[in-house]
Amino acid sequence: MARLRAPDGCPWDREQSFDTIRKYTLEEAYEVFDAIERRDFPHLAEELGDLMLQVLFYAEMAANEGHFTIAEVLDHLNRKLIRRHPHVFGEEASRAAGNEAVVDASVEGSAAKVLRNWEEIKAAEKTSRPGAPREGNEQPSRLDTVQRVVPALAEAAKLGSKAAKSGFDWPHWRDLLPKLTEETAELEIEATAAEKSADPALKTGVEAELGDLLFTVVNLGRHLGVDAEMALRGSNLRFRQRFREMELTSKRPLEDLKPEELEALWTKAKQKLNQTQGQSGSHDTSEPRP
Repeated sequence: MARLRAPDGCPWDREQSFDTIRKYTLEEAYEVFDAIERRDFPHLAEELGDLMLQVLFYAEMAANEGHFTIAEVLDHLNRKLIRRHPHVFGEEASRAAGNEAVVDASVEGSAAKVLRNWEEIKAAEKTSRPGAPREGNEQPSRLDTVQRVVPALAEAAKLGSKAAKSGFDWPHWRDLLPKLTEETAELEIEATAAEKSADPALKTGVEAELGDLLFTVVNLGRHLGVDAEMALRGSNLRFRQRFREMELTSKRPLEDLKPEELEALWTKAKQKLNQTQGQSGSHDTSEPRP
């Protein structure tokens, strides 16, 4: 990477900046995710290398500008792993690595206790970090540990989980069903108003209500032990497969078909793929369709 960024290196690599590279970082992370999901280990080895390249690229650019080096990146990671695992490396080593939280290192083989200690140590890091975004005597929020940089579905699940630890949660997943109905009705009101008006500002209300509905759905998944991101990816894949089956079986372009003909094709595609994949198909009558 240093050779590529050198004065006589690659012109393209030399032109890149933090802003131009960041979009590739997200793409590479999702390609790693896809390879894991498909259990394509030969491809995963390649994609992990591509993701590692992003780290090296950022570190080399930072070193060129005098900010930090790849050695400092690795040192930060090593210290973090030590201070957040006092039950493995010992409390003394954890403190030497910067742990300022008082936790019980005797986790007794409990993953839940490990996570509890991890969160407490992580919270202590944030409050003691120089330049932490805190005004005056404002107390930190329990939700501060949930980063805004994660995907929205993951953020919603983490926020709900974090709030639940304070007792602010629905007692049972069934209690969210009326909430779904309530949020759907509120969305309908906003959408109807926006539909009848040319005022673009009304779209803000539609967006807010749709967001509330999605937030409720994500938390329903959390209560059911289902990851919303994985559930949606599965639904996306099924939609791809069934729509492709429609394209293959239709004797005319889909654009030329009537709504009822499209619906019939969709139903046949679901039935065929459900049989092929060993699914009953009785549970998914409400899955997305054109």
